Amino acid sequence: MGKKIPMWQTVIIIGITIALLVYSIIFTEYSQLHIPLIISAIAAAAVAVANGWRWSFLEQGVIQSISRSMQSCLILLTVGILTGVWKAAGIIPSMIYYGLKIISPEIFLVTACVLCTIVALAIGSSWSVAGTVGVAMISIAVGLNIDPAIAAGAVVSGSYFGDKMSPLSDTTNLAPAIAGSNLFDHIKHMIWTVTPSMLIALILYGILGLGKGSGEVDLGSASILSDEIMAEFHISPILLIAPILLVVIVALRVPALPGLFGGVLIGLICMAVFQHIPPNMWFYTMHYGYETASTAVLSQNYTAADLLGGGGMNSMLQTVNLILCAMTFAGIMDCTGMLASLAESLLKVAKSTGTLVTVTIVSCFLVNLIASDQYLAIILPGRMYKEAFEDRRLKAKNLSRCLEDSGTITSALVPWNTCGASMSKFLGIGTLHYAPYAFLNWLNPLISIFYGFTGISMEKMTEAEYQNILEQRKMDAELAAKLME
Repeated sequence: MGKKIPMWQTVIIIGITIALLVYSIIFTEYSQLHIPLIISAIAAAAVAVANGWRWSFLEQGVIQSISRSMQSCLILLTVGILTGVWKAAGIIPSMIYYGLKIISPEIFLVTACVLCTIVALAIGSSWSVAGTVGVAMISIAVGLNIDPAIAAGAVVSGSYFGDKMSPLSDTTNLAPAIAGSNLFDHIKHMIWTVTPSMLIALILYGILGLGKGSGEVDLGSASILSDEIMAEFHISPILLIAPILLVVIVALRVPALPGLFGGVLIGLICMAVFQHIPPNMWFYTMHYGYETASTAVLSQNYTAADLLGGGGMNSMLQTVNLILCAMTFAGIMDCTGMLASLAESLLKVAKSTGTLVTVTIVSCFLVNLIASDQYLAIILPGRMYKEAFEDRRLKAKNLSRCLEDSGTITSALVPWNTCGASMSKFLGIGTLHYAPYAFLNWLNPLISIFYGFTGISMEKMTEAEYQNILEQRKMDAELAAKLME
């Protein structure tokens, strides 16, 4: 191991990274983020080596970082397969078709948000919801001539609310584990912040939807899309059972990957039974997605083929590559202590409960920004600020709530974060395009900070609880000293 890297060098690396990413997003034609992240990783490695860190150690840090993202990559690829199969099977087209028939334009945004919330609560996965229900919602929005970026924001808000409040969610279990709180105490404590966030978000979606049921919406696109669906697929209400079965599978605590493969199996059966697609086309569809025959134009930006075709494992490879590039950079920043140094510097300004909560929220967002991983955005600040919360005699559930209010929620707002990249890929909308409309995702951290300064719901430990914490610290220190001998 090398020496501690000075803060000014860490700040330079962060500055270079942000500058490269902003340049790529604004000034390059395709906004490719892969190469800026690789260049940033090279710069971070050069600084680390100059401070005495050996390359072999940095390489292990990169490998460990990438290993943390492997489950996300596997889920991403599997959701790609699921989307392609469900499109070919007529499941997603059926969701679109009946959605166009029954969802009123003026309540569409509220409906999309609430529906994604309910499904995400049931299965505990924002990614699975965005890759299935979310895809259908975007297609319906296009058919109703509603801005798909606003629809994507509603999908993301609902998906993350449900994910955040579900006991089946990995991040909902991770945050209390890091902070030392109880899972269900953690979920109940989050009601204080997510409830007002969601209510405000739904009001804003309702306002944005005002007038959409009158002459402002050209339903010609909806009619064209419905006709194209009927011409290409056998549509049946029975196909709507598939997403319900997927919810049941995951709600039975089947792990995410096996649950998603169960959804793929259901899709393959529907492909054979309802669409009469022969088995010799199944592998192709799973890998490359569904190739629609439609050429109908719906608007200046969308054709029916954009909504009815696509998916497949191959469609997710570019996003997986982005995650690998981001994790390479994050691994070097983490293993060399640069991220920890940044968090320690922020902690110096935490002179009150309000500033401590603010520093925690900001730190989680910065880790999402720099390390591109929501798990690291929960783990690192959780480790760094646990004792600070205890010293202020704040119960552990206050910290676990802060970790979720920012670490989980803001991950979908960063284009190169695993979550932001995945949401963008699933929904076909750029992260920076839907982010302004993902109201829950930026309201939630602000409300959490407000509670920190006002003291609302910031529960304190009893004297006995605090003494138990001090006794545990003493025991941990004695054990560490014995292990050092």
